Amino acid sequence: MIDYSPIFQSIFKLWWIIPFLLIIAVLKTAWFKGWLGESLVKFGAHIRLPADIYHPIHNVTLPTPDGTTQIDHIFVSRFGIFVVETKNMKGWIFGGEHQAQWTQKVFKNSFKFQNPLRQNYKHVKTLEAALDVPPETIHSVIVFAGDSTFKSPMPANVTQGGGYLRYIQSFTEPVLSDAQVQRAIFHIQSGRLAPTQATHRQHVENLQTKAASQTSRTCPRCGHAMVLHTAQRGSHAGHPFWGCSDYPRCKAMQSLS
Repeated sequence: MIDYSPIFQSIFKLWWIIPFLLIIAVLKTAWFKGWLGESLVKFGAHIRLPADIYHPIHNVTLPTPDGTTQIDHIFVSRFGIFVVETKNMKGWIFGGEHQAQWTQKVFKNSFKFQNPLRQNYKHVKTLEAALDVPPETIHSVIVFAGDSTFKSPMPANVTQGGGYLRYIQSFTEPVLSDAQVQRAIFHIQSGRLAPTQATHRQHVENLQTKAASQTSRTCPRCGHAMVLHTAQRGSHAGHPFWGCSDYPRCKAMQSLS
């Protein structure tokens, strides 16, 4: 009879490999990368922006006439209200302030995504409608938290790493009273949807419904029809995007705009 005990003993000695592999798998997920990017922004703000001056409100989902809009971070202060959109992306980033689509290039692959300034514009306008403050006191801020490099000149409010902190702190003139600050915080907190997974799922479904209602489009690279997909992994996991129907010969992609 064959004695399998040495094999089992060897396997038992290597038991630690299983949790190690599980940890590696989690670290590579889009959920963890997104969570890490959000956490880095929160941590930087916690260290550099005193909470009694820059009141933080994170992961805010607000109802809109066409569904919902999701804001990563809001900082309410006497120096203004700062609406922060986080992009956890790697590679080279090409884009201009007035371009509808920007480009992320990772090695030989390119991905078109909506100009985050335009994306955050909707967030800013939603807050303007909800808050009784002058529109010029609400500021859009974009943060690229991943390992990315700008390959195009960017406006001052499009930042990398801790640049968003310096941008926010560059506003030194009080424009809101303490009472206005407290009212703004109250209206945001009372008007937001519960920050739960169910709210996030509903927001993604709203995006998918909006994507499905759009008319078909043509690939800008080869002229074939674009097909609606949902990203399964990476920093865009769970979000709809347009991909060329001639894939894999043509790998052109566009985010929902």
